Amino acid sequence: MAGCLDLPDPDRPRGLPLTVVAACALVDADGRVLIARRPDDKPLGGLWEFPGGKVHAGEAPEDAVMRELHEELGVDVRESCLAPLTFASHAYDSFHLLMPLFVARQWRGTPAGHEGQALTWVRPVRLHDYPMPPADGPLVAHLRDAL
Repeated sequence: MAGCLDLPDPDRPRGLPLTVVAACALVDADGRVLIARRPDDKPLGGLWEFPGGKVHAGEAPEDAVMRELHEELGVDVRESCLAPLTFASHAYDSFHLLMPLFVARQWRGTPAGHEGQALTWVRPVRLHDYPMPPADGPLVAHLRDAL
């Protein structure tokens, strides 16, 4: 069994460009989490993910996630309603992804897929039933334990 004191994995890609993506788990009054299905024509199409998007140069992750929630879902979240929970760090083939995950329990508006994505509300214990990109998967246990 591998442990934290093992040597680094020689097959893990190194020196990749860093991409920061901020994501948010919207949690409704029933304790369900909103996830979105990536459109089939996008990379990782058909997989489910937490809403969010790329952090632009000079933009704070909180600002990026508020912008993305408005653009993607038509909801408005105040920064004071975003609680940082955890983050993912994952090496894809051509870039390294760093993804902070926030939780929000209050927002204005009704979430709708403004970019063609399907949405569904899922109980945290059922999130593993939905195939997710490699970076999103490890966030599920943290989210389930926090809720």
